[in-house]
Amino acid sequence: MIKNGFDTTNFSVTPFQKRVEKPWGYEIIYSPDHAPSTGKILHVMAGKRLSLQYHDEKIETMCLIKGRGRIVLTGADGVEKEYDMEPYKGYFVQPGQIHRLIAVTDCVFLETSTPETGNTYRLQDDANRPTETEEMRKSENRGWSGSK
Repeated sequence: MIKNGFDTTNFSVTPFQKRVEKPWGYEIIYSPDHAPSTGKILHVMAGKRLSLQYHDEKIETMCLIKGRGRIVLTGADGVEKEYDMEPYKGYFVQPGQIHRLIAVTDCVFLETSTPETGNTYRLQDDANRPTETEEMRKSENRGWSGSK
């Protein structure tokens, strides 16, 4: 059906949610796989941290919504530095930029990004997970089967 010049055949009113367990807590992916961007809500337990990592394709912005969090980012000088995150402000991460989120208290972060293509290269990971490939993302919990 065409309405207002748009093909409404694929319009959806069904909400989407996919929960993925992680060693640091869990994430809720709220955008479907075919969307042109990815949205996530990260629930990170106090004292836990995400991998020290970089992406070869993915561009993302991180935002602290609740709790006290820190972010590790590589600057233009190539040096990794740790910063206290300011709530409701975005921290933009480019491909190749090393980064990590750290929860000082229980935290909720928002992540918006380009579609999850390419690899996530894990330089350090507290759960000893390997580099995440596109193929791994297709498996349940993205290839991680450990317990919290």
